[in-house]
Amino acid sequence: MVITLQTERLLLRPLGPGDRDTTHAYAGDRGNARYMLHLPNDTLEETVAFLAMVSADWAKEAPENYEFAITLDGRHIGAISVTRYEGGADWELGWILHRDYWGHGYATEAAAAIRDFAFQQLGVQKLVAHCDARNRGSFRVMERIGMTLESDDGGRTNRGEQTPSRELRYSLEHQH
Repeated sequence: MVITLQTERLLLRPLGPGDRDTTHAYAGDRGNARYMLHLPNDTLEETVAFLAMVSADWAKEAPENYEFAITLDGRHIGAISVTRYEGGADWELGWILHRDYWGHGYATEAAAAIRDFAFQQLGVQKLVAHCDARNRGSFRVMERIGMTLESDDGGRTNRGEQTPSRELRYSLEHQH
């Protein structure tokens, strides 16, 4: 399955094995991924295994994980996904950008496109998103696309850190 989404400045396309080096540039960078639950990747092999998994998801007739590469003028600058959340009815939105592209509205633009794709094409009724409470950039993206804070009492330990932190959960229900 090949789905591409065009925004004003970005092209979102399936992430895959051909994105190994550009994915590892942000997923393997400790500073870039410091607030991420499952990152950073410590080895290139971890990134390759992740790309093989998302490529297999794209090959399914009815994927439950859509992992898009965020591209700007042909350059792969990050990734964004919508995934069925813990096998239930809700779907989770998540993203990461290479730090060289932070602060330009790219994550918000990509997240709005994936929000619309989830509601209009997948028939999703509720989107959720989680982030480390210190990750102001991420929770501001959630707010900008219409999500509201559902809880701020969750705990998490990000892969790159050993100390627990507070987790925020945002959500947005489809308005018919």
